[in-house]
Amino acid sequence: MQQQMQTFSSQRGQYDLATQEAKRALEELSDVPEDRAVFITVGTVMMQKPKEYVEAQLNERVETLEIRIRSIEKQEKMIQEKFETLQAQVKAAIEGRTPPIAE
Repeated sequence: MQQQMQTFSSQRGQYDLATQEAKRALEELSDVPEDRAVFITVGTVMMQKPKEYVEAQLNERVETLEIRIRSIEKQEKMIQEKFETLQAQVKAAIEGRTPPIAE
């Protein structure tokens, strides 16, 4: 369970960082005039695209990453609750009490 928590935490950190980067790029784009060249990285190639296209792609990326972050947070919460239940059962067993029933 600890390993799963560490994995979730690491993934969430990566998604948080990617979200911040995309939001920062959107902020920078807001200052760019509509007629200026805007480039987007596609694999190992940089391509010129309309500003609206790049903004739409960045907004979609932010939305996708935020959904993934919420999903990971739910999984973390479930693992944490399971861990706390098991911890209570172990403690009860050590103390010689009847462990609480897990839901």
